[in-house]
Amino acid sequence: MSQPLKLMLVAGARPNFMKVAPIIRAIERHNAALKASTVPALTTEPEAASSELPPPSSKPHSPCSMLHAPCPISYTLVHTGQHYDPAMSDVFFAELRIPKPDVNLEVGSGSHAVQTANIMTRFEPVCQQYKPDWVVVVGDVNSTLACTLVAAKLGIRVAHVEAGLRSFDRSMPEEINRVVTDALADLLLTPSEDANENLRREGVPDHKIRLVGNIMIDSLVANLQRAEQSDVLKRLGTEPARYVYVTLHRPSNVDDPACLKAIVQTLSDLASRCPIVFPLHPRTRNRLAQFGLSFPTNKGVHLLQPLGYHDSLALTKHARCVLTDSGGLQEESTFFRTPCLTLRPNTERPVTVTLGSNRLTTIQRLRADIDQVLRGPERIGQVPPCWDGQTAGRVLRALLEAS
Repeated sequence: MSQPLKLMLVAGARPNFMKVAPIIRAIERHNAALKASTVPALTTEPEAASSELPPPSSKPHSPCSMLHAPCPISYTLVHTGQHYDPAMSDVFFAELRIPKPDVNLEVGSGSHAVQTANIMTRFEPVCQQYKPDWVVVVGDVNSTLACTLVAAKLGIRVAHVEAGLRSFDRSMPEEINRVVTDALADLLLTPSEDANENLRREGVPDHKIRLVGNIMIDSLVANLQRAEQSDVLKRLGTEPARYVYVTLHRPSNVDDPACLKAIVQTLSDLASRCPIVFPLHPRTRNRLAQFGLSFPTNKGVHLLQPLGYHDSLALTKHARCVLTDSGGLQEESTFFRTPCLTLRPNTERPVTVTLGSNRLTTIQRLRADIDQVLRGPERIGQVPPCWDGQTAGRVLRALLEAS
């Protein structure tokens, strides 16, 4: 058997964990199949239903067919520690059954420059020690950018999972991270065709682009059964389709006192006729205290600590409406066809609007948009192509083909 292909998987913040977990499971299945001298089953999550994929294509960006590859895969899991609160990190490793990281950089918080610099200085010696064939980064957080920069400078190939997403808003730190990461990466693994088109417009050659599907949906499908066993609705004393699930944490929404005050007022008024379930991100909780804002007591507003993944999935699936500024929740609500209002002027996931259940809103329109959603159907939109729970297998195929 040939020498293993050595991958270094990077996770830094909460959304990264859901994207790394399916890749780890796919690696384990691939190696187990090789050990048993069978064809590696890189396309099927054990919990996922079978899905018809397009036939093999000569276009480099199309999902590829089953690869008969004798090459085993080894991986090193690096946790940068960008999210260091146990409620935002450790619980996800446990729920997603991710093994303990081989390396934890423990960078903690700081400004964008400080955090990015700390990740880079701590990640470089890790790369030099482990000498991976590929550094695999996911998403668009500071860890994604920092580890890409280090690997590119060291001449280590970089694969970016969830490449090509664009909000076209350079005021968002995540947009800077996305653009720079994609400019440096050697293999761009995209979730949807609009991401491919974004990359082509930026001059990325077709041979670097692979349409693999949405890796977040792999984790959702794999955890759906356990999410259905969650008792979170019972604990909250609410019923399916009888509450609004809210998650807000972006600076544009919570760092402006007037904006946050308007959100509190709108949700307080809404709670008198439809309960609000609102897990508070640490940033949001701190800003509410800092600005002296609070919700009326006993008015149907459930303010919670950050939730585990299974509870969050259950709440997203059964909500009457989701109000969020999270990219991941836009995707999850689209999969469940739960109506979603995204409190942002743009989204890097336009397929959730064009095909899915998502729509953009503003502070000025929020009250009217919520009223309109509550008057509409309980399920809307459709699930985009290749959101089938089998993306991780296509990721591994692309890496093996490119190696």
